Amino acid sequence: MKTAERFHRARRDPELAVLEGFHALKHALRFRAEILEVAAIAPERLARLAESLAPDLGTRISDAVTEVLPPEELARLVPRPPATGVVAIARRRLATPAQALDTANAASAVALIEPRHAGNLGAVVRVAAAAGAAGVVVVGGRDPWEPDAIRGAAGLQYALPVARADRLPETARPIVAVDPGGEPMDECPIPPGALLVFGTEREGLDGEVLSRAELRVAIPMRPEVSSLNLATAVAVILYASRRVG
Repeated sequence: MKTAERFHRARRDPELAVLEGFHALKHALRFRAEILEVAAIAPERLARLAESLAPDLGTRISDAVTEVLPPEELARLVPRPPATGVVAIARRRLATPAQALDTANAASAVALIEPRHAGNLGAVVRVAAAAGAAGVVVVGGRDPWEPDAIRGAAGLQYALPVARADRLPETARPIVAVDPGGEPMDECPIPPGALLVFGTEREGLDGEVLSRAELRVAIPMRPEVSSLNLATAVAVILYASRRVG
């Protein structure tokens, strides 16, 4: 099978992940993903990037390259070839909602209700990984492992459990709904180990989710500003929960 065909099939395979760019590959290797193949246009440049930005990985990035391609061939593998000139296929690290919400991890967890944009979803995963969240659950049809989500997360789906669910799971964690009608976050401490639930920028959260919440919190904003980007809102609340937790 030709390289382009393997990458095109991998984008549709529910067990595989297509990693686009140096940072996605770096994080996948750092968090011990199983890398199946790596295509690059300039291995020597890749080695310099690794030496500068991921010295902890030693030569693992350049050693992982299985095929050297000209730029025009790399452009056939993915819709938007990354500027760093490297793409890879890895096995997904699939998790269940129960694993993502496991209370053995005392950190807060995140749930996204019907996120619309894969890039925003990925940015949330990146924020959650950086903040040390216990896991991320995506409720609805969006696949948290689709290529645009992996690109937005820079491959940090490998850093914490990320799962999909049809509805908000049952959990022993206190549920905190992030809602414009809630109490200002600086006036109501977020309980430790909470499940922080976020809706879409346009519709917010529905009544069923709000009815399950033990607490509703709002991010204070100036009146003329109607909403925040989803990943920004998650970052604000996650770091606030770390501070008080």
